[in-house]
Amino acid sequence: MKFSRRKLLHIAAGATALPALSRSSFALDYPARPVRIIVGFSAGSASDIIARLAAAQLSQQLGRQFVVENHTGAATNLAAEYVTRATPDGYTLLLLTSANTVNATLYTKLNFNLLTDIIGVASIDLVPYVMEVTNSLPVKTVAEFIAYAKANPGKINMASNGVGSGPHVAGELFQMMAGVKLVHVPYTGNPYSDLIAGQIQMMFSPIPASIAYVRSGQLRPLAVGTPTRIQVLPDLPTVAETLPGYDASGWHALAAPKGMPTAETALINKTMLASLGDPTFKAKLADLGSIPMPMTVAEFGKFIGEDITKWAKVIKFADIKAD
Repeated sequence: MKFSRRKLLHIAAGATALPALSRSSFALDYPARPVRIIVGFSAGSASDIIARLAAAQLSQQLGRQFVVENHTGAATNLAAEYVTRATPDGYTLLLLTSANTVNATLYTKLNFNLLTDIIGVASIDLVPYVMEVTNSLPVKTVAEFIAYAKANPGKINMASNGVGSGPHVAGELFQMMAGVKLVHVPYTGNPYSDLIAGQIQMMFSPIPASIAYVRSGQLRPLAVGTPTRIQVLPDLPTVAETLPGYDASGWHALAAPKGMPTAETALINKTMLASLGDPTFKAKLADLGSIPMPMTVAEFGKFIGEDITKWAKVIKFADIKAD
């Protein structure tokens, strides 16, 4: 999803409203120079804006500039590899996303190992996926969709943003758990015109990309992929209410090359945790359709491993191959 420069600056500007976080408990000369945040997505994308929002927070609170650099290519793998080869001194961070945990299994010849070469530093936000259908599809609930799909195997087209993308694996997880067969249609561009027109019938869409279509009635939401209902669509049930255990969302976080000093890691984590509890910062995330995802370093490290394991099972079950 792309945002205008004005929108980007509006979102990032709100991050400067917080008072500086006290570092009295950290006897550190860090950061002593600008810190780079490497992003594997293009400038203006939703992930890029999250990175710039986090960078503005960290710059304000820690008194040094955090600069976003876009290293696109190879489905974010180039950015991740770049960071694994950087000096682990805290001055090169990675915007880690759910794409990275999917890629850990999807790509069999990566030049790095996500679990052993990168450490999780600070989680930022969760991006809910919403199960949406074209209005011409005669279903209004997940249960009705499953029944319709079983009665019409291979006749429902499921859009995604590409092979191995978040919407793709979210849909494959749904098929695995529901016992239905959908036809995957990967898009390199915007799939929503075709979804609205009924040329494709359903999609697990990141909420920032499609919330306007849902609110306008152009698309029908059936459920949200998060374990619990979300504030932005409070009356929308979860997929898990029909398929217990279903959980599919995107997310953003900060990571670093393995070996980043513990004290510097703790400082970044503590700073982000403080930001995620601040109403102004939370409002900025909500403006993007995101939900704060606060975790300690230990909690986030466990989360990364669990996310890799979850998507590995789906990729192997669906026999997904990278393009």
